[in-house]
Amino acid sequence: MIEPGLILSALLFGLAGSTHCVGMCGGIAGSVAMSCSSSQAGGLTRLLTFNAGRILSYALAGLLVGLLGHALSGSAILTLWLRTLAALIMVVSGLYIAGWWQGAAYLERLGGGIWRRIQPLSRVLLPADTLPKSLALGGLWGWLPCGLVYTTLLWTASVSQHPGTGALLMLLFGLGTLPAMMTTALLARQLRQLLQQSGVRKAAGTLVILFGLATLPWQLWLPHG
Repeated sequence: MIEPGLILSALLFGLAGSTHCVGMCGGIAGSVAMSCSSSQAGGLTRLLTFNAGRILSYALAGLLVGLLGHALSGSAILTLWLRTLAALIMVVSGLYIAGWWQGAAYLERLGGGIWRRIQPLSRVLLPADTLPKSLALGGLWGWLPCGLVYTTLLWTASVSQHPGTGALLMLLFGLGTLPAMMTTALLARQLRQLLQQSGVRKAAGTLVILFGLATLPWQLWLPHG
């Protein structure tokens, strides 16, 4: 059974990281919502379908890194070290979200080669004026090089001991980004500007950092009496 703390952490990554997500994906999500001049309900359905594809791609990536986490799971001491790595990754992610340190951005370069092969396929799907095209576009867009997604995947690999756990954690991460992605796409520029304000980003990043420090297994570092 998955720990409640991991569920909360995955959702927190998504919610706090939304300040970053709207800059990466908010524009394309908005274009999906307004891709044709049919009813507002049709645009909303396509937007939901786009985000479903995006979130499912995160879950697939989580399944893959969950296999890695399963291979690394073993002794109790190794588990503690993996939890330490997970907590430190949360701190790095918080610094990235707040804009205080862009170390996670280096991870984006690793996915650049893959994205260059995927991106031409995404252009074929525009305008995303049907549900299948919206779903496929979201599925492709989920592989956009993103330091936040990559650090969340590393965190997932370090805490997952089963592929299903990895898939679920990344699914929850994606669901955490959904409120901001939906609202930003529908309300467009005003909300996007609010979420990208320095104060909002710093508050979200600080929250992730504090949560990472709270989950650090301090028994590894504190002196034993």
